[in-house]
Amino acid sequence: MLFARFSVPLHDFSRTPYMQKIRNVAIIAHVDHGKTTLVDKMLAAGNLFRDNQNMGSQILDSNDLERERGITILSKNVSINYNGYKINIIDTPGHSDFGGEVERVLNMADGCLLLVDAFEGPMPQTRFVLQKALQLGLKPIVVINKVDKPNCRPDEVQEQVFELMCNLDATEDQLDFPTVFGSAKNGWMSLDWQQPTDNITAVLDAIIKYIPEPVYNEGEPQMLITSLDYSSYVGRIAVGRVHRGELKDGMEVGLCKKDGTVSRQKVKELRTFEGMGQTHVESVGCGDICAIVGLEGFEIGDTVSLLANPDPLPRIAIDEPTMSMLFTINDSPFFGKDGKYVTSRHIYDRLMRELDKNLALRVERTPNEDAWLVYGRGVLHLSVLIEEMRREGYELQVGQPQVIIKEIDGVKCEPIEVLTINVPEEYSSKMIDMVTRRRGEMTSMETQNDRIHLEFKIPSRGIIGLRTNVLTASAGEAIMAHRFLAFEPWKGEITRRTNGSLIATEGGTAFAYAIDKLQDRGKFFIFPQEEVYAGQVVGEHAKEKDLAVNVTKSKKLTNMRATGSDEKMRIVPPIVFSLEEALEYIKADEYVEITPSHIRMRKIILDELERKRRAKAAGQDEE
Repeated sequence: MLFARFSVPLHDFSRTPYMQKIRNVAIIAHVDHGKTTLVDKMLAAGNLFRDNQNMGSQILDSNDLERERGITILSKNVSINYNGYKINIIDTPGHSDFGGEVERVLNMADGCLLLVDAFEGPMPQTRFVLQKALQLGLKPIVVINKVDKPNCRPDEVQEQVFELMCNLDATEDQLDFPTVFGSAKNGWMSLDWQQPTDNITAVLDAIIKYIPEPVYNEGEPQMLITSLDYSSYVGRIAVGRVHRGELKDGMEVGLCKKDGTVSRQKVKELRTFEGMGQTHVESVGCGDICAIVGLEGFEIGDTVSLLANPDPLPRIAIDEPTMSMLFTINDSPFFGKDGKYVTSRHIYDRLMRELDKNLALRVERTPNEDAWLVYGRGVLHLSVLIEEMRREGYELQVGQPQVIIKEIDGVKCEPIEVLTINVPEEYSSKMIDMVTRRRGEMTSMETQNDRIHLEFKIPSRGIIGLRTNVLTASAGEAIMAHRFLAFEPWKGEITRRTNGSLIATEGGTAFAYAIDKLQDRGKFFIFPQEEVYAGQVVGEHAKEKDLAVNVTKSKKLTNMRATGSDEKMRIVPPIVFSLEEALEYIKADEYVEITPSHIRMRKIILDELERKRRAKAAGQDEE
């Protein structure tokens, strides 16, 4: 990428209108409420597209995973110029599992756009990010999107947003929020949802009018590193907002680190965000967001200050992880068939690289040199990392997700989450039964048109594997979301999957003949002609205990023909698991084997006799 060079005059910014012309805005929205579409339209309004070929494509969700899942995982920085103002737009993830990403990016903003669906209203994860924003004192502008949907209720949703802000202890100024209505997909926004326009300038005008300009703090330069970028040409790039003074290209600075030490560094290149790229500048004033090339050994949360008089800013507080998984090398018989990176060194180096940018992640060595405990904010947070590694060519195995247990004042405590399920009325009793069996407590129940909105407090353990069951029981109609609440005393045992596994006794090719004869024993996860190995979980047993089966048995061929010997086989299609479903499905004595082209489930101990011996030694029957 080529960066245009231009100089910014070194004025006293406090006496010129320069700082009045910047707005730093974060966009907050629940998954699939139209946030990325709105930002794309705002970029178009800023005349960032020289032609129309980029229109309609998702510019911000550039990651393949983000586009496939329709969620934002990594925040991005873009800026647009509108009526002489520079608007820095900070995209935030909507899912509470990416809380580490949310908190740091909100530190760069002075206000926020709260984007809400005109039918669904504010959802739990909207609440999660909005709460963080209000605590930081950001001024909200409410954008009610998708008012062109049938059954939409914009006025009712506006009331719900007001109630939500009251519940989150918003200040008088924050409660006096402006509201813009429209349809980002159709490219219009208006102050009255019954009077559509032909552009989205109502949002841009509201940003300039209501979002406060950055306060100019005079003095020695001070910048908090809140994000990082990477370039194969220059390496790691520190991104953050200048909180005080002015940073200049080529100046010597001090990097204030977590342990209290200060290291001498030099700003080799200073960049600001212009459109979707970055532009080289001579200096950056207080209040603007910039990228610094040339800093070495920095972490997110470090402060760039003067070396002679270091003055670190408070480090970013991050929500603690609530869940852990064991990551280990792939040692199955199919080891190395698919993957490019298969050794423990490859996996360890990849996890260390992830720690550089993923604030909510923790990695801990285990006594086994080839295994690590990886802590994260939930199954989605960790599964996104695993999926990225898989696509990059890594092979690994992952154990059953475990919640983190803490001892608080001598009491065993576990993470509790707020769970909301929105379902048609006829399925509500099934949902309540399903959640209460998992130690959930119902806190509210509301009727919205022909649907029921249920809210529960439930242990994080109870959410593992719940989504699939909820969608199945509601014929795909349920809208389910959850967010972390607090650590509370242990709620007791939860019955997870009760059915045993069907385990292959021999390796080889699975035959339709063998699967057909075993169908009355349970449901299968493999297709005929698929390669399997001994110890692989090939299906779910219809009863509680595990059952070893031989799916590689072929029909004995003879030259004798008999009536009825060649009956047609009717094989039920196998269950195909996604990565999250597989992680939520496995038992404590099973692994998910992940390679670039396969997701398999297996027993940790592959040998059947050894499994029985271990179970006997533990004084219990094999589960």
